[in-house]
Amino acid sequence: MSNMFNILDYNRQFVDSKQYEQYLTDKFPDKKMVIITCMDTRLVELLPRAMNLRNGDVKIIKNAGAIISQPFGSVVRSVLVAIYELEATEVVIVGHYECGMTALNSQGIIDKAKERGIEDVVLDTLTNSGIKLHHWLRGFDNVHEGVLNSVRILRKHPLLPPDVPVHGMVIHPDTGALEWIADGYRYLEEQNSESSHEEHSPSATR
Repeated sequence: MSNMFNILDYNRQFVDSKQYEQYLTDKFPDKKMVIITCMDTRLVELLPRAMNLRNGDVKIIKNAGAIISQPFGSVVRSVLVAIYELEATEVVIVGHYECGMTALNSQGIIDKAKERGIEDVVLDTLTNSGIKLHHWLRGFDNVHEGVLNSVRILRKHPLLPPDVPVHGMVIHPDTGALEWIADGYRYLEEQNSESSHEEHSPSATR
């Protein structure tokens, strides 16, 4: 229960000694990049170091599993704000091995919620309101599937500018090794190539 007191005590020392000066920057990401990644504690310092990122380089959005679960949720809204208001020009979704969202047991979470005092009437009300808790609380079968599904959702979003590459990566939570599993540059090249071919095909001129 003393976490907040410890944080505030340290913060006063931090500000008084002007340790913040080494982190001063502005709101625009220097690398013009948005990263969506997992909230896993192992990645707090490891991911920026493994990707050679410093304060001010990128916008980082975190949630459980680096999942984009719906096209008009808060994650995509943050991505669009970063692109249209903060000059970001590409997006990277970074999942990780040994993720807790792999084969997440939604029923287990519901059972634990009941143990912590959430009453059945609350769960019934949510269900009757059309909220599918088991669907909402589900994870993914493997991290590659989770990242690629999020990449697909974002690439197909009607408000994403067509020139913004969306990449998918997986990081090892112990070593920081990165695996590039979805190349946004190649995807855009293929899309542009297909569009160009359609424009010059005989059927397109009829």
